[in-house]
Amino acid sequence: MHSRVRKTWGADLTSGDDAHFRLWAPDERAVRLILNGAPHAMRALDGGWFEVSARARAGDRYWFELSDGTRIADPASRAQAEGASGPSVLVDHSAYEWKAASWRGRPWEEAIILELHVGCFTPEGTFRAAARRLPHLAEAGITAIEIMPVAEFPGSRGWGYDGVLPYAPHHAYGTPDDLKALIDAAHGLDVMVLLDVVYNHFGPEGNSLPRYASRFFNGDRPTPWGASIAFEEPAVRRFFIENALHWLRDFRFDGLRLDATDQIRDTSEPHFLAALAREVRETFVDRSIHLVIEDATRRRNLVRRNGDGLIAHFTAGWNDDFHHGLHVVATGEARGFYRPFAKRPWQATREAMTEGFAAGETTEKPAAHRPEGTVPPQARVSFLQNHDQIGNRAFGERLVSLARNDQLRVMTAMLMLSPQIPLLFMGEEYGETQPFLFFADFRGDLGETIRRGRQGEAENFGGMPRGKTADDLPDPLDPRTFAASKLRWERAESEAGRKHLAFIRQLADIRQRHIAPLMGQCDLPSFEVYPARDGIVAIDWSFGPVLELRANLSAERQSVPPIHGEPIFGGETLDGSELSGPGIVAAVRHN
Repeated sequence: MHSRVRKTWGADLTSGDDAHFRLWAPDERAVRLILNGAPHAMRALDGGWFEVSARARAGDRYWFELSDGTRIADPASRAQAEGASGPSVLVDHSAYEWKAASWRGRPWEEAIILELHVGCFTPEGTFRAAARRLPHLAEAGITAIEIMPVAEFPGSRGWGYDGVLPYAPHHAYGTPDDLKALIDAAHGLDVMVLLDVVYNHFGPEGNSLPRYASRFFNGDRPTPWGASIAFEEPAVRRFFIENALHWLRDFRFDGLRLDATDQIRDTSEPHFLAALAREVRETFVDRSIHLVIEDATRRRNLVRRNGDGLIAHFTAGWNDDFHHGLHVVATGEARGFYRPFAKRPWQATREAMTEGFAAGETTEKPAAHRPEGTVPPQARVSFLQNHDQIGNRAFGERLVSLARNDQLRVMTAMLMLSPQIPLLFMGEEYGETQPFLFFADFRGDLGETIRRGRQGEAENFGGMPRGKTADDLPDPLDPRTFAASKLRWERAESEAGRKHLAFIRQLADIRQRHIAPLMGQCDLPSFEVYPARDGIVAIDWSFGPVLELRANLSAERQSVPPIHGEPIFGGETLDGSELSGPGIVAAVRHN
């Protein structure tokens, strides 16, 4: 059965033998559809739109031809069999037969997320291969996977943040049905699937929109990647809102993670982000949909709850402050993004774990860190590492290669046993030591620019190791750099891998049995941070019952506030005296 929802952008199959095609090209006088090699004149509409209906079926290939004869892919193409520079492919999204058809999602407080890159998650680097590894994740206690961007980008390898056709899954990973099979398999294992989407820019190569829709962009408002997107334009606004609906409806993703929302500029009311969140929630009232943001400006209002405890806009935001504070503690690194946390990493960690935001020692205005809005702990997604924090390092080292093992175990327990939502990076569940590097598939001058920029990027993530120079950096354009970033699954089967996997599974089980139920019964817990010397984190969260956490990240025994509840993790019984270091105890106190 074909969707009855008429899309503003792109091609829509309206019956078994007909399709409707639309393109916004306000800079063009005339546009033609080239369908299976045959031209069809498109009717010009008000506002710069062109449309035509034609006999067509799923699998047919088409282009849009501009008035100068240039052929372009549909910017809302649902599939590209030959990559970003090839023709678009008609897709019938109603044809896939879902096995987990009754799936409606899981509550957010049950989320234990694993971020993965499809190309590096398995040797094959495809959607179907990733699906075969899902039982491993489910057995580890992972309840959600977050897939790095899959939108079509030029070339065969990349992180995905340089996409140019946001509606089409990248051809190297598989077909749209292959992606659906991955999501279907996850749902069959009771695992949610979130997709990382990029709405703040297009990639530097392969984007044809400026040729025929210059109003799509605002050159007076630059971003780190070029001209900003003009969200004030109704057609542009619909392009991205419909993109969100597309992934959630046609592929049945359980949520989206919006990349770098601080670079989404919009002067209209309501703001694009608010409009997107509202339409998503109004559209999928019978499913648990989770919207997560990355926001360098730390806007609490985006993730706040209303007075009745309901989500106002977004479910949660990434908590970089939690990572930065503990990264400084574990490594001593104090350059780039870590510099504001270098003087007060312990205070920053405590603030990040309770308020969800840490002020740090920065030159930013305090309002950037402490805007208004009530934020519960489940509105923050915390992590010890992710694709950025690993892959933008000079040599892509994971934290297991930088920190002491005993200290890292305590930090992992802090992550998993706090009431914020934990996120692991692929392989972290079994202690993967293989690096994850930055890689791309650009050529010519653009490729050289990417190469030259890697040292500057590395300076923001710990800097260059002593004795190393730019000549030592892995070449991001060399296919071997991509290959070196793939998981080594034999590590998961090793004695060390199985031991770490059992540790993660234990923490995940404790979280689901003891902590998630507390989060589900209270939207906004109070908290108490106990005064403590450096090396100690002592926090109580009161949900009615009280979650007590005491962590000692130093190497010596330290005095800590007493635990009064029933321990759920940790081998020591605390009476208010001392906790071994590194060590951690968590407990639940029922009043």
